[in-house]
Amino acid sequence: MARKGGSRHIKSFGAPVFWPILRKAYKWTVKTSPGPHPISRSVPLLIVVRDFMGLAETSSEARKIIAEGNIKVDGRVRKDYKFPVGIMDVIEVVKSGEYYRVVPVPTRVLGLIPISEDEASFKLCRIENKTTVKGGHIQLNLHDGRNVLVRISDPRNPVEDVYDTLGTVKLSLRDGKIEEHYPMKEGSVATIVGGKNVGRVAKILKIYEGMRHYRRQVRLSDFKGSEFFTTLDKVFVLGLDKPVIRVPEGAI
Repeated sequence: MARKGGSRHIKSFGAPVFWPILRKAYKWTVKTSPGPHPISRSVPLLIVVRDFMGLAETSSEARKIIAEGNIKVDGRVRKDYKFPVGIMDVIEVVKSGEYYRVVPVPTRVLGLIPISEDEASFKLCRIENKTTVKGGHIQLNLHDGRNVLVRISDPRNPVEDVYDTLGTVKLSLRDGKIEEHYPMKEGSVATIVGGKNVGRVAKILKIYEGMRHYRRQVRLSDFKGSEFFTTLDKVFVLGLDKPVIRVPEGAI
């Protein structure tokens, strides 16, 4: 094992507040590897297996489960116990055939909810950026580090490009193709991924104009009729008139 405090570890009190670890019991905890999610919005796979799922009591037990190929993330076996797991990732426990999705939950920021095998076949990804590449095709840069190419038949009339930044695509985990698109617009249903309203599921009522796109104010109404405000960067669209994924109990 690497020296405590080395690059493979961080101090427990310095870890993101939403990691469910015993901060007073241990000085150091595992550090996420570089990957699809930043440390501020992810959890190491070891902590997911041990603390979120309760499949192990100790770090060594969790590392063994992971090293034996018992855990898949987005359909791929992950053997790196430091692999960063983040919002909308699909977790599969190979031996038991159980599936979970990582979703934002109130106060804890990230949590797991059980889902069906059918729902585990796709993932929702937010479009963080888009660029034009060689041949006039469009590349979508998604929140989990993926890049998806949208082929354009005529660059002078790119009718295939219906995607805007901060909209959401439903991505097949079997072949990586876009199945559906849910734009960031008034009337869409979204979840909040940060701030004091994290985990709330609500309908977008109004997106206000502003100087900085990602910091524009958004007014939403949850399914109990309560209205609240947040900024555009904290909004993750889940569908047009209702969520296309299972959401935490009580969110709707």
